[in-house]
Amino acid sequence: MAALVSAARTGAAGSAEAQAAAFFRKRLLFLAAAVAAFLALNAVCAVYVDYSFVDAIIQVPAGLAWLIVEFAPSAASLEKLGVILPALGSTMLVSVAASCVAAVLAFALAVMGSRSVGLGGPLPLLARGIASLFRNIPVVAWTFVLLFSFKQSEFTGFLALLFTSFGYLVRCFLETVDEAASGPVEALRAVGASYPQIIAQAVIPLTITQVISWVLYMIETNIRDATLVGILTGTGIGFVFDVYYKSFRYDVAGLVILAVIVVVIACEMTSNFVRRRML
Repeated sequence: MAALVSAARTGAAGSAEAQAAAFFRKRLLFLAAAVAAFLALNAVCAVYVDYSFVDAIIQVPAGLAWLIVEFAPSAASLEKLGVILPALGSTMLVSVAASCVAAVLAFALAVMGSRSVGLGGPLPLLARGIASLFRNIPVVAWTFVLLFSFKQSEFTGFLALLFTSFGYLVRCFLETVDEAASGPVEALRAVGASYPQIIAQAVIPLTITQVISWVLYMIETNIRDATLVGILTGTGIGFVFDVYYKSFRYDVAGLVILAVIVVVIACEMTSNFVRRRML
């Protein structure tokens, strides 16, 4: 009897191993087929646009060498710090202002359009539609559209960053508010608390950590995007980079890039420190 049970277990184990091997074999074949299809598609596209991967790879070392030599900051470029630093400070202030204003507006819309604590009716659908509209239009497109109305000015860059940040933050805040614990909200409703009291005593305390985290992330993103926006609007650090780049002063342009990188890394480190302290 024991021998029969042992044989049955051995057979079952062998069958399970065979099924597992067949499953992983199918997955491996599917992955290989997907990679082959991807490579074939890339090859067809390369032939269609007359692009050579081999030539591109061969030219990479020379391109990197030219980039390092031409864009390396020099002693003469350091004299331009008096121009670079104020423009960089202006860009940072515009980015922070756009992020903070967008966060206030986005949080208000997210609370009203939330499925759990919102006002109901068509507001949840409307809030998500507004978020999708503003988020899916690139910041460059917003800049070009706003240039026709507000011309080249810092206000144009502020609005472009504001609209993009608003759409992104509305979506993030909607998810944050909907995922908040419903216990305190239901308890306040049970004791007859008003809608503003529920928001102030339950929603804000439950979501404030995630909200601040998203705002800090948005500030980091906007500082990077503001450089490109500044090129189009003729303001901030983007304008300084554009002027020196078009003047073939690549050493100063490289110093501008280095300054932006340092500021973005500093903002990221500060954001990570704040997040750790909050959590």
